[in-house]
Amino acid sequence: MTDQLATLTSEGDVSIITLNDGKANVFSPEMSKTISSLLDEVPDDKGSLVITGRPGIFSAGFDLKIISSGDASAVSSMIKTGFTLLARVYNFPRPVIAACSGHGVALGAFLLCCADYRIGAMGQFIVQANETRNNMSIPTPILEISKTRISKTHWYRAILNAEAYPIEKAIEPGYLDEVVEAESLMTRAMEVANDLATLGHPHYKITKDLDQKDTLKRIHDAIDENNSL
Repeated sequence: MTDQLATLTSEGDVSIITLNDGKANVFSPEMSKTISSLLDEVPDDKGSLVITGRPGIFSAGFDLKIISSGDASAVSSMIKTGFTLLARVYNFPRPVIAACSGHGVALGAFLLCCADYRIGAMGQFIVQANETRNNMSIPTPILEISKTRISKTHWYRAILNAEAYPIEKAIEPGYLDEVVEAESLMTRAMEVANDLATLGHPHYKITKDLDQKDTLKRIHDAIDENNSL
């Protein structure tokens, strides 16, 4: 594990958060808190945001060591912190571009669903919401987010049947918008990010808020009530 689980850099009006825990970029409580603190530093009235991982892995989801620890309180806390972070990314007031640098599994796949534009790197990678194949249900917060991204024709395959999509085939179900050669991933992400950074403030935020209002209410209600975690 690296000392810094995630870092924030910027190029012009584009902020870039890079996840790199040295392993699978799991959403441990520390990772979620680190990303949240970095988001505090990203301008919310101009520019755009790119979120990416290290080569070969975008994110493999929650920290399985905590899930298998038997500590119910620690598991509940990790999940709540992770879901709160995803809701924040989903409703971020400026455009969010996901540069999927490798495998996007479990919460990693749902993080893709939170972005406004998603670009994948070609390679032997999969995108998969694998919960039901691991004897886990999909709680309301991420279920609601996925409903706004995953196509209806792939809903049962992608979410209920937990199908693993090769990254080149992850566009049709709705996980990604495009796939490029791995060496071109950040170049293409920056092209999109620079374009979307020109969208007007506060008009972008107002429109996003109106579109997401009902979904966000269901997400936050479920997190607050803790009835689906």
